[in-house]
Amino acid sequence: MLKAAVLGGSGYTGIELVRLLLSHPDVEVTAVTSERSAGLLISDVFINVRNTELKYDSLDLKVLAKRADLFFLCLPHKTSQETVAFLHNAGKRVIDLSADYRLKNPKVYEEWYKIPHLYAPLLKKAVYGLPELYRKQIRKASIIANPGCYPTSAILGLAPLMAKDFINVSGIIVDSKSGTSGAGRSPAQPFMFCEVNESVKAYSIAVHRHTPEIEQELSALSHGNVRILFTPHLIPMDRGILSTIYVPLKRKISLPDVQKLYNQYYHNEPFVRILQNGRYPATKAVKGGNYCDISVFLDERSGKNQTLIIVSAIDNLLKGASGNAVQNMNIMYGFEETTGLLASPASP
Repeated sequence: MLKAAVLGGSGYTGIELVRLLLSHPDVEVTAVTSERSAGLLISDVFINVRNTELKYDSLDLKVLAKRADLFFLCLPHKTSQETVAFLHNAGKRVIDLSADYRLKNPKVYEEWYKIPHLYAPLLKKAVYGLPELYRKQIRKASIIANPGCYPTSAILGLAPLMAKDFINVSGIIVDSKSGTSGAGRSPAQPFMFCEVNESVKAYSIAVHRHTPEIEQELSALSHGNVRILFTPHLIPMDRGILSTIYVPLKRKISLPDVQKLYNQYYHNEPFVRILQNGRYPATKAVKGGNYCDISVFLDERSGKNQTLIIVSAIDNLLKGASGNAVQNMNIMYGFEETTGLLASPASP
């Protein structure tokens, strides 16, 4: 049995990880931390998690390092910088769900997160943990930088196109809408019920911190320098992300050819579902599942200047965070990749 610990287990992504790992046949959860809930039973804080007698621990790394082989980090950025470095030096494998090791360029990290990266040499060792792109590297990695939720929906939606000469990479628009759990569990006025209910609003226009992460991965796929327009929106639901992506084309291409491209690219991917015959992805269809649903459409009304429209849907807490982290763990340790993740999304 693999001994695993979850550091920062009282937030939404943390408790989703705990829930998934407790049901995993090859994993023993040996520690879960929370500073604000230390000493309390997990089941007393989250009444939906009843199959454990585990209590929350404080974040004492010297003690915790002796209790697990793999550490999932659901900690704030900057805190994860130091924690990853400590655990790596202690010979442990780490899956970090913060942003601290996603960006390969420390100057870009400092520009967008307004703090220096104190462990820049470790960035070279960290593998961006999107299995659909980096499965081989994930198998051997000691540090996994689990992707952000918005980037997962955007990158998976765009990946099959990025090396193709018929798209214009300088005009990509990503319009995304997220449920409020994406903002975390800490109370804040913008996410109170009366502020969010019956309202939709854009935020962080042209300055969202996930922008350079999306651009980094799309640039690697296209072997060029990709810049996108990314606008996130907050909508009044608990969980889920729907991204509508607009890609200008350099030349005409048929919709069946694009659909064939997507089907071939994701043919062997267990958690990417390409919808056919004009079906539309919906957040409810992926809620509670580790899936990304994708559909492609073509606007042909503008003659030569066609626009390809991609729609993707994920559960931000699962394929956008904790489910993807478990998928990474399965790959790292040679477990069947789908273990613990094949539950169908709930309906309704």
